[in-house]
Amino acid sequence: MKVHFLLLPLVFLLVGCSPAKYHYDIEGAQEFVLDSHQISRGKFSILELEGRPAAPLPCSYLDEYEDQIDEDDVLKIALFHPTRRDLAEAVGSIGNTIGYRVINGAITLPGIEGSICLAGLTLQEAKYAIESLYAQEIANIEIFLEYAERLHSKVELTGAVSVPEIPINGRMRLYEVLSLAGVPPDANLFKSYLVRDGELLHIDFTKLIREGDMSQNLVMRPQDKIFIADPMAATIMVLGEVGLAQIVPVPEGSISLREAIAAAGGIPFTGDKRCILVIRGNILQPKIYRLSWNHITYLPNESLLLMPGDTVYISEKPITKWNRFIEQLFPSSLLIDLGIRTKGIFH
Repeated sequence: MKVHFLLLPLVFLLVGCSPAKYHYDIEGAQEFVLDSHQISRGKFSILELEGRPAAPLPCSYLDEYEDQIDEDDVLKIALFHPTRRDLAEAVGSIGNTIGYRVINGAITLPGIEGSICLAGLTLQEAKYAIESLYAQEIANIEIFLEYAERLHSKVELTGAVSVPEIPINGRMRLYEVLSLAGVPPDANLFKSYLVRDGELLHIDFTKLIREGDMSQNLVMRPQDKIFIADPMAATIMVLGEVGLAQIVPVPEGSISLREAIAAAGGIPFTGDKRCILVIRGNILQPKIYRLSWNHITYLPNESLLLMPGDTVYISEKPITKWNRFIEQLFPSSLLIDLGIRTKGIFH
């Protein structure tokens, strides 16, 4: 056993030679609560905390517009006349099967010579234009038309959706498109986005879908692209003295510290509940908060919010650290002692 005591000073010397640790400013619970209240305001406040402030959306994006007939649109047209059933059947049979495709800006209809230019007209304007042409030969004709297929006036969807594209009409808004797209309930709304004319639009999908914030309910434009992120696109990590270290998804942009610790199996008896660290931001210049179990117990969830990219670290108790040190030291000292004894036997 004398060898064990001789080894202890050497071990302490080696531990003391470990590289110098980085020193960071550590914030307390008050700063964490203030930042949590900012996180609770939604995506734009979270982006601001990340150092990526987003400009507000123009009010004009909420305005409806007159949808116009475009090249390669397919129209479904029906005609009504009290006596010309033959003409009505001829127009309707094509409209109900292949439809009337706009080619070079025009279509052809039974009973009208030449083509009818419809590109750039609204459906209502096209209705009046067709009725006026028929009226030159037949009175009391009424036309009904709608879009059967659209090539350009549609929204493209990618990611966690079941529908790749949805036609739009100048009045369809984002919420209606999402309701038709088959978005799964666990989709990551925080990381989802919309691209218009090559520009990324920051939209708070969580505010729109969960809270009904109509300021985010944009009118869709042709060639808009919507991406719906998968559940693991935004996460936080829980490390240290927990039941099981976990990467926890944050689908709506925030999660309470209490919920994150619970997802990792809680804090076992080896964890130091007086030292719960939340590390936020760039690893070179992080913002570190130190909290205790009392804060988690008594503060409401709204005051304990984490945002994507955060890391929660639960420290070990001093006695836990000492016990692990002894556990690592004891087998090594026994091995050295055994070696010395063996050497003595052979000599």
